[in-house]
Amino acid sequence: MEFQEAVTRLRIPRTIRKGAVERHHMQTEKHKWNILFQRSSSSKQKTKPSEIPVEFLCPVSGTLMKDPVIVSSGHTFERACVQACNTLGFIPTLMDGTVPDFSTVIPNLALKSTILKWCTDYSLDPPNDKTTLNFFSAEKLVHAKILETQQQKPKHPKKNEDQDAGTGIDHLVTDLITHDTWSSDDSPLQLKSTLSSCYSSPSSSSADIRAFNLNPKDEEFVSKLKSPLVFEIEEGLISLRNTTRAREDDTRLQLCTSRLLSVLKPLIISRYTNIQVNSVACLVNLSLEKINKIKIVRSGILPLLIDVLKGGFPEAREHACGAIFSLALDDRNKIAIGVLGALSPLLHLLRSDERHRTRHDSGLALYHLSLVQSNVTKLVKLGSVPILLDIVKSGRLGRWVLLILCNLALCPEGRDAMRDSGGVDFFVGLLKRRELKYESAQEICVSVLYGLSHGGLRFKGLARAAGAVEVLMQVENTGNDRTKKMVKRIIKILTETRMEEVLEDSGSTRCVFGGEKDWA
Repeated sequence: MEFQEAVTRLRIPRTIRKGAVERHHMQTEKHKWNILFQRSSSSKQKTKPSEIPVEFLCPVSGTLMKDPVIVSSGHTFERACVQACNTLGFIPTLMDGTVPDFSTVIPNLALKSTILKWCTDYSLDPPNDKTTLNFFSAEKLVHAKILETQQQKPKHPKKNEDQDAGTGIDHLVTDLITHDTWSSDDSPLQLKSTLSSCYSSPSSSSADIRAFNLNPKDEEFVSKLKSPLVFEIEEGLISLRNTTRAREDDTRLQLCTSRLLSVLKPLIISRYTNIQVNSVACLVNLSLEKINKIKIVRSGILPLLIDVLKGGFPEAREHACGAIFSLALDDRNKIAIGVLGALSPLLHLLRSDERHRTRHDSGLALYHLSLVQSNVTKLVKLGSVPILLDIVKSGRLGRWVLLILCNLALCPEGRDAMRDSGGVDFFVGLLKRRELKYESAQEICVSVLYGLSHGGLRFKGLARAAGAVEVLMQVENTGNDRTKKMVKRIIKILTETRMEEVLEDSGSTRCVFGGEKDWA
């Protein structure tokens, strides 16, 4: 018994020792797996980068871009910095010596998504309003940049004349973001030249910087229009409207600055009647100067005017029609106005607006816009031909509408639409009844028929059915020299016999032209 108890005492420690070893082995293996798991998980997380990629930084502010945009020259900037440079009429010189062109701005969505992905990969906060410049901070930065460039200008202008304007501003960015300490008494700088920055060439950037000077007229109105009080904005707009009515001096040229136009933008679509009406009226006055027309279109204000045409207050719509008519007088603006979608609302106002002035200015605008082939095609696709014919039948704005139809008759699409809408019979009837209220209307109607006469056999059939030959012979006796020449050509087309007609007459069936419906 004593021997068995001794053996049992010896076995228990071995069993305990074996269990302890097994537990220690299991803990060791678990620790190894934890180490491997931590290494594998940590390998997926990237370490924070030492610096931000250069292509993610705005060349003007040096900060990570929140809303990158591509300008005409191909460079990418923060949108607020581009707007600030346009407002102050400033063109910076970049680090590589190139000069950007801010005339056109396109969102750089690819770079924006790349920046957001980069921030996500490195567990960084994406750019936000606290870390990027807004418009006012960017404006102050550009203003400070101009002042610093002028202070650092060498005494001898022949040396270092093209000094890089983009250096030495990094220390200003952080201060402007964190401390808004810019004095409101500091006046913005304005170019002495009447040309906008969009006219500047790359070689003239340094000259533009030297030409900056204070513009007290611009500053006076801008400070009022930026006021948070509605009545002060209204007073500023009324004062600006009265000032821009002057014709004897260059007030309109001095006041049509990028800074003032940028302040007018939000006021054009204001929900307050007086603010919207007076801001659009100010734009009409500024657009009366030829140099200002292209400047206003390039400022990006045209889409807002089109919004007023679609849903603005009645008096504001009237002024907007006048502004677009004035801008359309410049041939360089015609295509842009049509592309941005002004034709459809102008056509609607011409047809249905209750104000005579609105209809008159919309008709003038459409006439000048229809001088461009691309706009003619758009008008035809909008179904303008039957609308314009109805307006002429109603006796409203006959002259300008007739001129628009004359322009439409010069293109194949317009001729087809006019023949389908009964245009040949309509214009022959106008000449036959002699219901035209002014002398030039007869010449315009003959011009339309002359344009339609390039339609071959179909025009011949429609014109003969309407009795055009007899009517045109009467017009030939009373019209001017230009009208007589067109009448002779139309009569020649209608009376000459071609091989196609001979073959048609010799066929088994006979075509009877009973009117335009037979040819529809």
